[in-house]
Amino acid sequence: MNSTSQVEKSYDDLGTGRRWFLLILASIGSSIIYAPAYLKAVFYDPLLLALNVTNTELGAVFGAYALAALICYLPSGILADKIRMRTLSTAGFITTAILTFVYAALPSIEVLFAIFILMGITTILIWWGVRYKLVRLVSKEDEYPKRIGLSYGIYGVAGLAIGFISTGIVAAVGENLNLGVTIYLGFLGVVLFTLGVLSWLFIPKFKGEIKTSSRFDLSEFTIAFRNPVVWLAAISLFFVYFFYTGVTYTTPYLTGVLGASLVVTTIIANIRNYGITLLSGPIFGLIANKFKPSLVIASGSIVFIICLLALTFLPTTAATVVVAATLIVFLGFVANGSFGIISAQLTEGRVPLHYFGAATGILSVIGFLPDTFSSIWFGAIMDAQADASGVVAAGAFHEIFFILMASAALAALSSCVLYVYVKRKNAKLDALEAAASDEASDESGSTEQ
Repeated sequence: MNSTSQVEKSYDDLGTGRRWFLLILASIGSSIIYAPAYLKAVFYDPLLLALNVTNTELGAVFGAYALAALICYLPSGILADKIRMRTLSTAGFITTAILTFVYAALPSIEVLFAIFILMGITTILIWWGVRYKLVRLVSKEDEYPKRIGLSYGIYGVAGLAIGFISTGIVAAVGENLNLGVTIYLGFLGVVLFTLGVLSWLFIPKFKGEIKTSSRFDLSEFTIAFRNPVVWLAAISLFFVYFFYTGVTYTTPYLTGVLGASLVVTTIIANIRNYGITLLSGPIFGLIANKFKPSLVIASGSIVFIICLLALTFLPTTAATVVVAATLIVFLGFVANGSFGIISAQLTEGRVPLHYFGAATGILSVIGFLPDTFSSIWFGAIMDAQADASGVVAAGAFHEIFFILMASAALAALSSCVLYVYVKRKNAKLDALEAAASDEASDESGSTEQ
């Protein structure tokens, strides 16, 4: 392997099996590399008890990760054009694995902050740009849309598989939650380290993957920053992402208020986070192809409000667990689907290709801002309404749910504003193009005379 690793490869130089392997590697990796940082999404109560922290402290630790990630989004794209995929993928996986092993030791709150800030660097600055570029490198240009869609499917399968392993661990350790969290994080660390080794062994040095002459040109970001479509799409993403991530608080609601078992709750959380990704992305994508993405997002946001309202006023008894679980999975379906087609609003608004990358960078920075404060905010709400034993009152979750409903309403509003703006803008552009065409025809006619 080492004798051939120095030779640059193109798409045609790779066999079908190698291309498929790299697609699967990038897709599985994109699911697992973020699992340690986002562990609270499916393992909330065990993590809270194992780390011996409050809801607010757990939210603050995740907020530190989100802030580090936010700073790293834009430069990660630049790094992906300056450093080979093989190096970035290997470094991202292995450094995240090392941090995960330290995390598995259930350290102090101070060490946790350091781990999560460093994870923001290893998973975003180093690895964020790997998935999309590696998928592009193992695809022909006309294959990319199909391959990236397939990549999302593999992402969901990998997340679901890892999630069910976590469920098995929970069931096996019983009341010893500290051991369960440690075993699960240790398992994730081993998988990440293995992915790092596989990256070094099998990702080739691609021809043309490094642009040594490329410079960080701020003019593209300036142009994108002035485009109202970019801003409206970013605002829409902000509110969609807010309720997309906020739906994870239905996990502690199931156990703490409705009395569902930890095993059942973990299964539902994994289906909500990963299982429905197999369906929601393709279905919402197909609908958005027939209708405007902004209208689909607005409709999805309204459906989200209706379902969450039903969950909020559902009687808080063990007998309603099945109904609540069904609503929670459907909430995940709508939230995932809406989130998955957000970037399509840029194409709906005819954002030019030459600064499309800059536009998506701005979208990421503004759209993912909720990660920096929502966990802290919701954690404080839960702690303020918890009894001496740490049991959170139903009213705290209802307050969170109403905040999420307000966010969904604002997501629907901003998407509708984008739709109206784009419709008027496109109508003006079409009118100008028609006028220019008529004028050219008139000039041609007069010349012939």
